[in-house]
Amino acid sequence: MKCPVDTMRSAFTMLEAIFAIVILGIVASIGSEIIADVYERYIVQRAIYRSSLKTELAAQQIANRLTYAIPGTVIGRKSDGTYLALEEIPDDTYVTLQWIGADEESFSAITSSTDRLPGWSGLCDLNASSLNSLSTPGSNLGLANTIIGNLSGSTKNITNAAVFFPGTFTAYTTGYSGPGTSTVSTVASGTGSTMTLDAAASRTMKEHYKLAWTSYAIVPIQRGSLFDLELQYNFQPWDGNDYNKHGNGGPYLIKNVSVFRIKGTGNTIRFKLCQQENIGEDYNITTCKEKAVIR
Repeated sequence: MKCPVDTMRSAFTMLEAIFAIVILGIVASIGSEIIADVYERYIVQRAIYRSSLKTELAAQQIANRLTYAIPGTVIGRKSDGTYLALEEIPDDTYVTLQWIGADEESFSAITSSTDRLPGWSGLCDLNASSLNSLSTPGSNLGLANTIIGNLSGSTKNITNAAVFFPGTFTAYTTGYSGPGTSTVSTVASGTGSTMTLDAAASRTMKEHYKLAWTSYAIVPIQRGSLFDLELQYNFQPWDGNDYNKHGNGGPYLIKNVSVFRIKGTGNTIRFKLCQQENIGEDYNITTCKEKAVIR
């Protein structure tokens, strides 16, 4: 006769169970802290990346536009409309950046692959020109007229453009102060390679010129303690237009901006842009970009 098999097994004592529970609790608390720390780092890194990307894209767009700014036309404005030439700006109260941009699209375009004439060549034949007539060899002003119409949404054409001869104007004589303050040459008509200019008693003409049909403004729109930056365009200071009444605002360049500072000397334009990214509660991440554009 066989003896019964002993099925008894040893188990945790109460003390061992308590130790096991305590150890598991410690491991769980450490693990949760690690997970929370990793997630917090992820949130912060994502906010830094997003803020950095937004500021870089906005700064690059501004820099690209400023590349075609006509030297001597860049100004800074206060919120009350007061303005100074870029190199005279004394402090950060001049928050709006404004300039007149050369019509680079017409300058770079060509009629066809055979004649390859741009909309305007930037050359003035002084011998063939007169007080109110500008002869610009190598130009197809009809093409410039078409491009200006397309870019302005069919609201402007070459008769809204102006000719800028270097050294004959300043930031204070381009029309920023209102009607009658402009000394630039406005265009009455343009066909082929000849522009008819507005009637003037006297005019200084030079062998090179820039053609422009719009001014641009980077305008801060206040949103509480922060502000958004908007690009205004499609207005002509030499015709008495300003961005508040006549400009077309596109999408905001960037939102939640905490700093936008402008400064410049000579043909160098510098600006600093800081954007704030909220990551919950009262925690914010701020990223700054600074660029210099040489004209």
